[in-house]
Amino acid sequence: MRINGRNVLLTGASTGIGAALARQFHAAGARLALLSRQTHTYELPGAVWIPADLTRADERQRAFAAAEAALGHIDLLVNNAGAGAYTPTVSAEDRLWNQLHEINLNAPIHLTRLALPGMLKRRRGLIVNVASLAAQVPLPWLTLYSTAKAGLLTFTHGLRMELRGTGVTTVAVCPGYVQTPFQANALVGEPPLMLKRTKKFAITPEQCAADILRGIERESRTVITPWTGRLLNLLYFLAPGVVDRKFARYNRNLE
Repeated sequence: MRINGRNVLLTGASTGIGAALARQFHAAGARLALLSRQTHTYELPGAVWIPADLTRADERQRAFAAAEAALGHIDLLVNNAGAGAYTPTVSAEDRLWNQLHEINLNAPIHLTRLALPGMLKRRRGLIVNVASLAAQVPLPWLTLYSTAKAGLLTFTHGLRMELRGTGVTTVAVCPGYVQTPFQANALVGEPPLMLKRTKKFAITPEQCAADILRGIERESRTVITPWTGRLLNLLYFLAPGVVDRKFARYNRNLE
């Protein structure tokens, strides 16, 4: 999809990948509605900020209506908002799982269902769901997060097949290690100590956003970034036991 002149609704826009996406969309000529709990963390001329708690269905409904009112219609929906939790499954409270499920899975599905009628009527539109490499290669220190993101990945691929021939399609994004506040903003816990030592393999949010924009322009089925993520995904396919043992060892260092 050509980005110039398109109306874009972007969630999780305040920091990290979302902020980098917003700036690159703006530079490419898109009109933006930016959804986030924290608003106006930076300014882009013409962009509309909409405060929203995406864990609440009524807030999602209100925010989508506000975005449509501001832009007229939505050409491109980017479900980028997400949150993680570093905790063993046995220690997780129901409230935590519900919160992870709402932000990582229910919110993007709900917003997609709100956007689809207009897109199908115009026979043009793109749904971009930012899942995670953890949706393809489960991370034991982020088991509940991995589960929700795997659901989002399955939904995105299934929806792409469902929409074939309608003029509307989907792109699934699976970022690996990106230098964002994700770890610092986790709902609970901290990552394993051994994981922190792999920061040298992380890419910047700007690099990640550039890969996503290329995927949007090509309407790629899946965007995996960085290249080390593609390598890990291949290794997990060819030798899952090797990855399982390695990650289990990482997980023993969970704080």
